[in-house]
Amino acid sequence: MTEPQPRRIRSFVRRQGRLTNGQQRALDELLPRFGLDLAQGMPDFDAVFGRQQPRILEIGFGNGDSLAQQARDNPATDFIGIEVHRPGVGHLLAEMERLALVNVRVICADAVEVLQHCIPDLALEGVQIFFPDPWPKQRHHKRRLVQTGFIQLIARKLKPGGTLHLATDWQHYAEQMLAVLDTVKGLHNTAKGGGFVPRPVFRPLTKFEQRGQRLGHGVWDLLYRKQT
Repeated sequence: MTEPQPRRIRSFVRRQGRLTNGQQRALDELLPRFGLDLAQGMPDFDAVFGRQQPRILEIGFGNGDSLAQQARDNPATDFIGIEVHRPGVGHLLAEMERLALVNVRVICADAVEVLQHCIPDLALEGVQIFFPDPWPKQRHHKRRLVQTGFIQLIARKLKPGGTLHLATDWQHYAEQMLAVLDTVKGLHNTAKGGGFVPRPVFRPLTKFEQRGQRLGHGVWDLLYRKQT
């Protein structure tokens, strides 16, 4: 008799949220064009984007403003965004339409499942995770996205020389991230002497982050590179 598999602890709770009319329209009209489907398995990204360019994956893009800004500023790079909350997906799609962006594809699904089933190994020039849910209560730390197994999975998807960039405004989570990443074989901390890096100029300063700065909150960036 097959033993039942333990249920995987998820790092998110699906909140349906209220969709605006604009977000719903974007989901209805634009998701068929710019969306990826978990059920379809490994896509041919050259065919999906119609070209061969560097590809960056953002996990948990929120409302998508930061991702849209990066795509606008880097037209020679293709971006794949993962977000589980539909209002955020709808907002990004509407922003893509407003800015006439064609170098972004989105998928509304669990990042672990996307990495396992939709992203080939050695396919990405970069992965970024900005301000993931910190799950601040001690009993919820097991829900935090940044865990050893998850980072090992990401490392497999990076090309040699590819980067993993994380940012958080929770110091305890930042310290946990640092400890986890330092244990993953093949990833090298780009900070001199280890530790955190100043915010790279290519990471947009979000409204959320600006508000936190006005309140005196710190922000910690980590930038690791996959060794060749």
